[in-house]
Formats: sequence, structure tokens, C-alpha cells
Amino acid sequence: MKKTAISLAIGLMVYGIAAAQSVVPPEVPDNLKVHAGEKVFIHAHAKGVQIYSCAAGTDGKYSGTLKAPKAELFDERGKLIGEHFSGPTWRLNDGSEVTGKMVAKHDAPKIGAIPWLLVTVTGHKGTGALGVVTTIQRVNTDGGLADPAKMCDTSKNGTESESSYSADYYFYAPRS
Repeated sequence: MKKTAISLAIGLMVYGIAAAQSVVPPEVPDNLKVHAGEKVFIHAHAKGVQIYSCAAGTDGKYSGTLKAPKAELFDERGKLIGEHFSGPTWRLNDGSEVTGKMVAKHDAPKIGAIPWLLVTVTGHKGTGALGVVTTIQRVNTDGGLADPAKMCDTSKNGTESESSYSADYYFYAPRS
């Protein structure tokens, strides 16, 4: 009985997140389109930073390389629903979590913004809304590129810098 009540509560929470959002998929370039058998399940707006580490590349030149994102995720009403961090990983307040791998990217239409991405989910943890997610799109990006004004050379080797960004994440699940 208790297990059924918990399952029902989780189901209602998942339904509440999805039902509270009548999400229309974003317009994206062809290489960022999801499979026809998927539908938008959750939309989250992210605000945070992209963390860069200064290091020498294989060519010996120093540059800021992406270490990790660190952002809060908000629903369409502005309510904090989760976080996004290294992995890349997305975790909702309901305890569900996904990790993913980029499969395609496209330059952002906005100058100075990080690319738009198509991510395939490679792992799930916990139970909750993200438990059914298979694909993620990052679109409508603003900012987030390494700041070229912040010098990255031998004297800065190993140091980190942060660049503020915002983006929209669309989480897709198979059509039922």
C-alpha cells in the first residue's frame, strides 16, 4: 500500500511537471532535430555559468577549454526545478537525473553565444520526470563563451574562469 502511494505521488509529480507545460518544440536546424518518435516532455530555462580551465592544447597554445556547466533550471513559470552540472548532467528536484553525450551542434544565431546542441541521454538515475527522457536540445543560448579578454597563458595555466550564460533545454521522451 505504501509503495503504491509513493508510486502514485511520483506519477502525479511527473504529470504535474509535464501537464503544467504545454511545450511546443523549438525551431532548430536539421542536424538538431529529434527522432519523429519523440515528443517534448519538459522545457527548462537555465541560468548559470560555463566554467573554463586555462591549459595548453596539443599545439602548445594556451586557451580556455570547457570544464563544466553550472546552472539552475527553471520551469516556464520561473520556479526552480533543478540543476545542470558536469557530466553533462541534469538533475530535477524530484530526484531524477540524466547524463548525456553531444551528438550534434550548431552555431548559435546570437553572436557571442555558446552553440546549440543535440544530446542523447546515456544514463538515468532516480525516479521521476527525467526517467523517460531520451534526448535533449540546448537552444536559445545567450553568452557562455570563454572571455577572450581574460588572458590564458603559461602564467594562468590551471586557473579557471566563469562565463555567464542562459539557454533553453528541451527534454524529449518517446511518444506513447
